[in-house]
Amino acid sequence: MRLTHLFPVISIGLLLLATACGNQRLVTSSGLQPKAFQQKAEGQKTRLYKITNSKGMEACITNYGARVVSLMVPDKNGKLEDVVCGFSNIEDYISQSQNYGATVGRYIGRILNAQYTLDGKTYHLQANHSLGHTAHGGNPNFGARMWKVTQSTPSSITLNYLSPDGENGFPGNLNLFVTYTITEDNALDIRYEATTDKPTVLNLCNHSFFNISGNLSQSVENQTMWVDAGYFSAYDRNKCVTGELWPVASTPLDFRKPHLLSEHINDNYGQLKVVNGYDHAWALNHPGNDSIPAAWIYDKASGRKMEIYTTEPAIHIYTGNGLKGKVKGKQDIYYPFRAAVCFETCHFQDSPNNPQFPSTALYPGDTFRSHTAYKFTIE
Repeated sequence: MRLTHLFPVISIGLLLLATACGNQRLVTSSGLQPKAFQQKAEGQKTRLYKITNSKGMEACITNYGARVVSLMVPDKNGKLEDVVCGFSNIEDYISQSQNYGATVGRYIGRILNAQYTLDGKTYHLQANHSLGHTAHGGNPNFGARMWKVTQSTPSSITLNYLSPDGENGFPGNLNLFVTYTITEDNALDIRYEATTDKPTVLNLCNHSFFNISGNLSQSVENQTMWVDAGYFSAYDRNKCVTGELWPVASTPLDFRKPHLLSEHINDNYGQLKVVNGYDHAWALNHPGNDSIPAAWIYDKASGRKMEIYTTEPAIHIYTGNGLKGKVKGKQDIYYPFRAAVCFETCHFQDSPNNPQFPSTALYPGDTFRSHTAYKFTIE
């Protein structure tokens, strides 16, 4: 589907509003201090922005990597708590290699051997993985780039990044917009739109580390998860996708009936051993359909339930297996093992080299569009 434009011309007034939202007068329910997010990166000023709804749900966003810094969500007693891991200052985001809350691209996951062929032409990418692959689009990826705020309202913010032709080896000038909105039904709504002037590949996602308990110092293993998927993308022993989709039936990756993450996460199963937990892409039963949930997670103590809606064909779920209690985040918390779970709505890893997977190709004249919503309810 083609669009004649991405967004209307933004007025000077809206730009001034966006700038004002990032200044030191900003008051956040998360306790984040805007001054701690003000410095220069890539010659531009980093800032903190706030969006809310009338019910008090709040997200803070930074233009460094178009990242979600905090997400304040009520529990069953109406108490607002932060449900995403991250940092309280911009220096830590810049120095840490993890993609906390980031918009990751140009290609989330791995492209094996740092190359792919599209329409008979082979493209050689930056090999930033120890085994010679391209991981998360190279280094730096979009999560370590400066974005420009193009539109802002009290409940929504749009950011733009122009990825130049040849960046980390990817062809085409890619003009990308991401819009974050806090909806009135308590969802963090994320919409992407992008165009290119050369054939390229694109696989984006938000990489927030969720702990919906609101206690970022505890494991997520006692939370209950459901995933609407009958197959998952299998790995070899080096955590490289094989191109095969394996059935979840009779495996620890079967969440078609909800159960605790802890129930099978430590089972003696090869796919779990490769990544020390869950770190796989589930092939959704209803790809492209964002009117029904693709997955949900529930925390009994807080009463919070988070449903994930997406137009993407897969959801990559990562249970914080690499967290080791050595990274100090917000509230001076050292994030422990499995203190978060990521729900990365996206296409499959290495799709450009696996024609059996849904295509990630984007051509001039077409518009890439993707929608994901993380909706919170109380049960």
